[in-house]
Amino acid sequence: MVSQMVDVQQVWSWLEAVPDPEIPAVSVVDLGIVRDVNWQGKELVVTVTPTYSGCPATTVIGRDIVAALRSHGLNDVRLETRLSPPWSSEWVSAKGREQLRQFGIASGPAPVCPRCGAAQTERLSQFGSTPCKALYRCQSCREPFDYFKPF
Repeated sequence: MVSQMVDVQQVWSWLEAVPDPEIPAVSVVDLGIVRDVNWQGKELVVTVTPTYSGCPATTVIGRDIVAALRSHGLNDVRLETRLSPPWSSEWVSAKGREQLRQFGIASGPAPVCPRCGAAQTERLSQFGSTPCKALYRCQSCREPFDYFKPF
């Protein structure tokens, strides 16, 4: 057990090592899911906003966050879910956008092909591999890809 409160910046750095369970190439911090970390008395409160209000991975994300913090000796952790404002792809960090691109997923204001960089794309389906993504195809290289909906 940690005998004193750890600096919030240290907690953020630990959370940067927690991968998203559906896209392990990016952390829950870089994906913009972790919204706030603060101490309320001796209890650490981590606020998360799922990418989609019905996201089935929300429980796993919470479990992984708490487990990671407990592995660093923080036992008095409370997870809060905040749905308003809803998650936005604008919350994905620059590092996260690059990691998503390398993983084959587009994010940002427009669906640019993560493989060849072409902006000429077409939506094939409102839903991709998960409800928070849509399925697109590049009109240049013809490859399909997921695109995080901007919400």
